[in-house]
Amino acid sequence: MTTRAGEGPLLLGVRHHGPGSARAVRAALEAGAPRVVLIEGPPEADALVALAADEGMRPPVALLAHVVDEPGRSAFWPLAEFSPEWVAIKWAAGAGVPVRFMDLPAAHSLARAEGAQDAAEGEPGEPGDAGAAGDADVDAVRIDPLAVLAEAAGYDDPERWWEDVVEHRHGGGDAFAPFDALGEAMGALREEYGTGGHDRDLVREAYMRIQVRVAQREFGAADVAVVCGAWHVPALRQKVTAAADRALLKGLPKVKVDMTWVPWTHRRLSRASGYGAGIASPGWYGHLFGAPDRPVERWLTKVARLLRDEDRMVSSAHVIEAVRLADTLAVMRGRPLPGLTETTDAIRAVMCEGSDVPLSLVHDKLVVGDVLGEVPDSAPAVPLQRDLTRLQRKLRLKPEALERELELDLRKDTDAARSRLLHRLRLLGIGWGEPVESRGSTGTFRETWRLRWEPELSVRVAEAGVWGTTVLASATARAESDAVGAGALSDVTALAERCLLAELPDALPVVMRVLADRAALDADVGHLAQALPALVRSLRYGDVRGTDTVALGEVAVGLAERVFVGLPPACAGLDGDAALEMRGHVDAVHQAVGLLGELGEGRAGAGEAGVRPTPLGAGMRGRWYSVLRVLGERESIAGVVRGLCVRILTDSGELAEDETARLMGLALSRGTEPAEAAAWIEGFVGGGSGGGMLLVHDERLLGLVDAWLTGVPDRAFTDVLPLLRRTFSAYEPGVRRTLGELVRRGPATGGAATLAGGIPGFGAELDGERADAVLPVLRLLLGEGAGAGSGADGGPEGGLGADDGIDLVGVSR
Repeated sequence: MTTRAGEGPLLLGVRHHGPGSARAVRAALEAGAPRVVLIEGPPEADALVALAADEGMRPPVALLAHVVDEPGRSAFWPLAEFSPEWVAIKWAAGAGVPVRFMDLPAAHSLARAEGAQDAAEGEPGEPGDAGAAGDADVDAVRIDPLAVLAEAAGYDDPERWWEDVVEHRHGGGDAFAPFDALGEAMGALREEYGTGGHDRDLVREAYMRIQVRVAQREFGAADVAVVCGAWHVPALRQKVTAAADRALLKGLPKVKVDMTWVPWTHRRLSRASGYGAGIASPGWYGHLFGAPDRPVERWLTKVARLLRDEDRMVSSAHVIEAVRLADTLAVMRGRPLPGLTETTDAIRAVMCEGSDVPLSLVHDKLVVGDVLGEVPDSAPAVPLQRDLTRLQRKLRLKPEALERELELDLRKDTDAARSRLLHRLRLLGIGWGEPVESRGSTGTFRETWRLRWEPELSVRVAEAGVWGTTVLASATARAESDAVGAGALSDVTALAERCLLAELPDALPVVMRVLADRAALDADVGHLAQALPALVRSLRYGDVRGTDTVALGEVAVGLAERVFVGLPPACAGLDGDAALEMRGHVDAVHQAVGLLGELGEGRAGAGEAGVRPTPLGAGMRGRWYSVLRVLGERESIAGVVRGLCVRILTDSGELAEDETARLMGLALSRGTEPAEAAAWIEGFVGGGSGGGMLLVHDERLLGLVDAWLTGVPDRAFTDVLPLLRRTFSAYEPGVRRTLGELVRRGPATGGAATLAGGIPGFGAELDGERADAVLPVLRLLLGEGAGAGSGADGGPEGGLGADDGIDLVGVSR
């Protein structure tokens, strides 16, 4: 059996989440056979170590500590299958050896103002993450120990150096030699850089030394194994008195904390996620640790399988050639084995044909990965977490690290329950799912969600636990509190909408009471206009979900009436920015009034016999059109608002073409300032309202715009040009092209009707030969004998005959 020198504790300095370190730790523990294992981590987790042996525990997982009275102050200690600390825990569980955590307690670290952030970002005790420090001759700058050692060895990439000296190291030989070498290297760095600029390390290392002394007295000096970041090994070897260590710990602040296990993901182990002790390629490291042999061949086989699943043409020949190329690159670069760099270069050249697009998929799915760990039900959890877990299982909504879309049909009970859960979680600030635009349907009975479970959501669940013990109770209490504390009327209406989506019947009365009070006191028409659309949407959602929204409808109608009364004076005397904002309000109110009228008609049509239906929105459209007519004709109203009002009235059939042309002529007359006229045009034909097609089909309006534009004085043209560009650039390319062609040919003056000279942009006469060419296709679509039936009227076998009122030639033309 391999022996080690000295009678002190077995110090195993590691790189956190390093598979090479994990293999070396397992070998050293098997060789040293200690009676107790001390691990860098919070001592509050000692009671949770036994759960590591549970069959329901599958890494990556993390220890989560949070302040009892303030769950947002929290910290994570992540562990992957290839983490040395996890390997030590599993070895100890199999060998029946006790495990103790020896780092500074979370009760102290979370009591510091910056403690939660420091701990959550990873401990600086691993090579590659330690901070730097200076002594009298060295500036206090942060250093990367791996980078320093790699540079000393002639490497420009720390990860490549670590792979060559640790990850590619074959087993066998002295099991303790790697730790002796790494400890000696860290000792040299600590002599040069001191604590790395982290005074907190001095306190942590003092606590670690105390715990080592306690274990030595209990189990014997030679029977203690310590697994910690290699950066701390020189400090643990240092001869310091117990009194000096206790003096450093005296007077540390302390808070009450809770601790549990939570699932973690490979993506959150990545350095790109912001995790201080993160690694660049957790998926690759997991593969290196788990592959029993031939890691390169197995890795490239995984890549080929992934690319084939994405319909890429990758064969076994590609895999063979990629392995050869990776081996060749390793030899040319002087590396003992191909690393991630060589395999990536081979994948790009052989399997991706030089493209980085499929290579990015490989990086995202395999090099980093979307593995999500699991924790057993016996792990401590707040009651809200347990209720959420119960609902997830009941509704078959499994948390996954991989982002996916979920289509819900609210007419189905299970999908409706899933929708309620996701909306309630969003209200609680637990962003497991985000609603996105549904594909293929705009009906209110369908929802689309984008789901991804992030480890930080466990903290959000703990924070939301202060509102209640179940998802329903917590969401209800949170909604009531948000309603009382809402700062604006639009916030309350948005909250009412969310309460209906989440089906919170107990919270809705409170929200409605606050809404009615705020609406009665708020005299700002802009605020009322902002609040109305969300309120009307809430009515529609209530209909879909079968919720009684009578009270909500009454508030919506009252809010709309107040908008009608206050809108004309509110639109007068506005500057440019305020006018654009008001234009948005008018457009939103128009949409809301239209929907409110539809809901009123639907409710009236659904009235039972002998029961008078609720007159929701009765006559509201007519009153709204009257308000728009006032706004469109009043010269004191901002031009962009007047133009929009005229456009809405025109689209609704409330203005005849002649009246529209008259109002446009007045707005674009020579007596109107060019900037005001340009604003009117923006309101009338702005791209968002589809005004471009109106100009395409009504030559008279286009002629008015063209005549006004050509008459703008040179000195004013440069002022109105940006506004006009903003207006017309919003049109679809086809609309802009058609308008350009019409202007080039010169618009007619006879109105929208087709003139004797033909339509500008088209031929003067129909091309009969081209029109006749469509007849065979129409006959095929309408019936084999269309237009040539077996009888005088076509008959059943003749498809459509003369009596059907369809002239095929006329249709084709």
